[in-house]
Amino acid sequence: MITGQPLPYFQPLIDTATGRIAGYEALARLRHDDGRIVSAGPLFTDPRTPAHDLLELDRTIRKLALERFRDNPGGFLTLNISPQWIGQLQPNKPLPSLQLLAEIGLAPEQIVFEITELQGDIDQLREVVKRYREAGIRIAIDDFGAGYSMLDRVLALEPDILKLDIQLFRQAASGNGNSGDFVRALALMAEKSGCWIIAEGVETEQELHFALECGARYVQGYLFAKPEENFLPERAVEAQFSALRDHYVSSKLAERAQLAKLRAQLTELFGLLNNWLSTGARPEDLPAHANYPWLLRCFLCDAHGTQISPNYEWQQERWQADPHYLDHNWSWRPYFYQILAEAGEDSRVILSNRYRDATTNQYCMTSGLFIDNSRHLLLVDIDLDAI
Repeated sequence: MITGQPLPYFQPLIDTATGRIAGYEALARLRHDDGRIVSAGPLFTDPRTPAHDLLELDRTIRKLALERFRDNPGGFLTLNISPQWIGQLQPNKPLPSLQLLAEIGLAPEQIVFEITELQGDIDQLREVVKRYREAGIRIAIDDFGAGYSMLDRVLALEPDILKLDIQLFRQAASGNGNSGDFVRALALMAEKSGCWIIAEGVETEQELHFALECGARYVQGYLFAKPEENFLPERAVEAQFSALRDHYVSSKLAERAQLAKLRAQLTELFGLLNNWLSTGARPEDLPAHANYPWLLRCFLCDAHGTQISPNYEWQQERWQADPHYLDHNWSWRPYFYQILAEAGEDSRVILSNRYRDATTNQYCMTSGLFIDNSRHLLLVDIDLDAI
C-alpha cells in the first residue's frame, strides 16, 4: 500500500535558444502527514509495490499535473509514461491519456510523453506511439544512451526528443574516459535524425557547457531550478542563463585563439621539417622538443597515403626512428581527405578532429601538409594534453 498524498512537482526546461522556460517535467511526489515531501520514483522500480497501486498513483499524478498545467500561460509539459501501462491497453480501444486530455481541456500539442523504458512488445508500443503522435502529442525517449542494445527500438519509435541518460551525461561532462566522445556521437545522431536533445541533471556550469557543446535544445537541472510545487515566471532564469551562455561563448573563443596559436606553430614547424628532410632527415637534427612539447611524432607519406618514412618519436629524452609502420597506408583515415582537398601549390596546414591514439592511448589531432609539389604528405601527431 502506498502511503502519503500524491502530488505533482514541476521542474522547468530551459530553452537554450532564448534562456526562457519553455516547459516543465511533471514529477511524482508524496506528502506525508508530518509535511515531508518525498519522491515517489523509487516505488516505480520496487518490485514489492503492487502493480495496481502503481497504476492508480500514476494516473492520479498525471491528472493532477494536467489540471495544474491547464492554467499555466504556455509552454509544454512532459509526462513519464511506462510501456508497462501501454502493454495493458486493448487494441483499437480509446487511449486513456487522450481521453484525459480532452476531459481536462488541454491541447495535445502542449504535451510530451516521455517513454521511460523500451522493454516489452515493440510493435504494440510503436502502434500506440503512432496514435499519440497523430493526435498531436510529441514523443521523447528517456535515458537515451543507457541501454546500448535498445538503439534499434529507439529508431523504431522515431521520437521527437531524446533525453540523455543522466549518469552517462554527468560522466561525459566531467571529462573522464571515452564517454564524452560517445555522448557527442549520440547527440550528432539525434541531430541528423531531426530530434531535439534534452540534457537533464545539469548542476554545474561545466555540465551546462557540455550540454551546449552537444547541441542540447533544452537543459534541466538544479543549476537553474529544483522541482517545485508551483510554476515559475517564463523569464525567471533568463538573466542567469544569458550570463552562463556568454561565459561558454567566451571559453569557446579562447579555445579558438589557442587553435590559431597552434596553427601558427605548426606552420613554423612544417617549415623546419621540410628543411630537415632536404638536409638528410637525421633524427638528432629534428627541432628541439622543448619548443614543440605537444609533438608526438612526425612521418612522411606519398601522395596516396602510404608511409615512406619511419615514425620519428620523442622517447627517452631523444628523437628515435620507429620503422614498424613503413608501407602502411593511411588514406582510410578521415583527415587524409581533408588534407588531400587542400593539395596544390597553395596547400595549407590542416588539422584533423580530436581522436584517441591507438598506440599511446592519448587524445590527439593529426596535422598535415603536402610538399614537393604535392608528391609527398608530411604528417605530425599532436598530444592534446600537452597544449
